[in-house]
Amino acid sequence: MGENLFIILLGSILVNNFIMSRFLGICPFLGVSRKVETAVGMSLAVTFVMALASLLTYLVQVYLLDALGLGYLQTIVFILVIAVLVQLVEMAIGRFSPSLYRALGVYLPLITTNCAVLGAAILNITEGYSLLGSVVNGTGSALGFGLAIVLFAGVRERLENADIPAVFKGVPSTLIAAGLMSLAFLGFQGLI
Repeated sequence: MGENLFIILLGSILVNNFIMSRFLGICPFLGVSRKVETAVGMSLAVTFVMALASLLTYLVQVYLLDALGLGYLQTIVFILVIAVLVQLVEMAIGRFSPSLYRALGVYLPLITTNCAVLGAAILNITEGYSLLGSVVNGTGSALGFGLAIVLFAGVRERLENADIPAVFKGVPSTLIAAGLMSLAFLGFQGLI
């Protein structure tokens, strides 16, 4: 029976959102979501890395690790593949958009250790997705990550200008907003 790519895509964006449902990728979610512009840049970088990592890790798993009986090396090999991709993205952003490169700062190389990227790569294998299904799931997961981080950046920008008690300014209001946003995404659970 074939995979329903639309269901995989919709599920990975809304229902199984890596940040709001699986709680993976929280570090860049909280660290890069101060401004919408920076959040969009991080989203694009993560989308590129996660989609390409899904493709490459599937190929590595099937044609290298499984073929040679080296499945126990999956995590370490996947991290190496992701690290190479992040280095390529970092060099490209540094070359073509120095302002975005400076704005992302330390969070750009942290995509290498972003558990959402590794989680998507491993989930593609454990769920038994085909090559196309893996790419769709990885891309959808990245789009869901981007949706969450950009929406949250918009909320944080509004919170900066909001008249809230001093005790709630900063981290407390950020975490309360993140919790409320996670509850909002919980409403998608019955969708698929």
